[in-house]
Amino acid sequence: DSPIFKDTEHFFLKLSEFENDLLKWVKSNPDWKPNVKNFTTGFLENGLIDRAITRDINWGIPIPVEGYEDKRIYVWFEAVIGYLSASIEWSSNTNKWEDFWKSESKSFYFMGKDNIPFHTVIWPAILLGYGGLKLPYDVPANEYVNMESKKISTSRNWVVNLKDYLKRYDPDPLRFALTSIMPETSDSNFSWEEYLRANNDELVATFGNLVHRVLSMTNRYFDGVVQAPNRKSDNDIELIKNASNTLKTVGDELSKCKFRRGLSLAMALAKDTNKYLDDHEPWKKFKVNPSDAGATLYYCLNVINCLKIIMNPYIPFTTEKLNIMLAIEKSIDQCGWNWDSEEIIPGHKISEASPLFLKLDDSIVEEELARLNIQ
Repeated sequence: DSPIFKDTEHFFLKLSEFENDLLKWVKSNPDWKPNVKNFTTGFLENGLIDRAITRDINWGIPIPVEGYEDKRIYVWFEAVIGYLSASIEWSSNTNKWEDFWKSESKSFYFMGKDNIPFHTVIWPAILLGYGGLKLPYDVPANEYVNMESKKISTSRNWVVNLKDYLKRYDPDPLRFALTSIMPETSDSNFSWEEYLRANNDELVATFGNLVHRVLSMTNRYFDGVVQAPNRKSDNDIELIKNASNTLKTVGDELSKCKFRRGLSLAMALAKDTNKYLDDHEPWKKFKVNPSDAGATLYYCLNVINCLKIIMNPYIPFTTEKLNIMLAIEKSIDQCGWNWDSEEIIPGHKISEASPLFLKLDDSIVEEELARLNIQ
């Protein structure tokens, strides 16, 4: 059929009115990702045009204006308002929602790069037009993740279904693997081979191995009772200082949405602590100098307690298990981003150690690849 042209009346968002204010706002955010800032700046500098926010359709949210009951709000305009309306609904129409929208709170909007203009131009313009509400603090949009070097596609079943995944594996190895390849500045690639390596080499052989060795030796040699350190050598001081610095630095990286960097620093601390343990050889020292072995385990236990906090945003199910094994009364949430280098004090009794992660067989790579592209 041939198109039919009709005169119609629409409501517009006057974006041109906010062009200068938006440009100033974007330029005032120095910590935004370059891809987000450059895209938005270019978008604004090319000039904004006023855009219609209504459509002549019979489904959707109606315009609440008398005489325009047949108009519907177009989705790109009303969808982002859901951030605010959901907050108000959550607070049951009390003023609790204002804690997020009128206080000094910082709002982070996580998304893929295709949604950048809706959150750095459209939504801020709506907020500016309404007035009195907080603009986004950061919009850390990611690039795209491919899988096995191909574009992810649900229609072609080139995808990992999360419910299906959780029938076979724990959630934390996937959280860890995806964070390690997070496309923060460029597209990245997920592969089952890399997933296997991350699980077996990083989680099992590095972090998990450290925890299991230290807790097992504490139980084996001292019935799980933390020993008072009989020394405070330069190496001991350096280890604790390294942990304290890593906690602070990772916290800074997380606040900047640099999750890969934070994870890398956390794993570096785990590797350094493993080396410290190997260098001091408490399994040998216990035979000739039990106090020295106890001191080594004391320092390692406290660093592991620090790693528990640092790793919690990445592998929360595992760190909760670790918190129980360390027999810490406070939950990790109650601890917050705080670490006392002497929280695990002499006389404290830890629980039995159990493996934090399962080592996966190489065969899972072929098994998972075979599941792809099956209709």
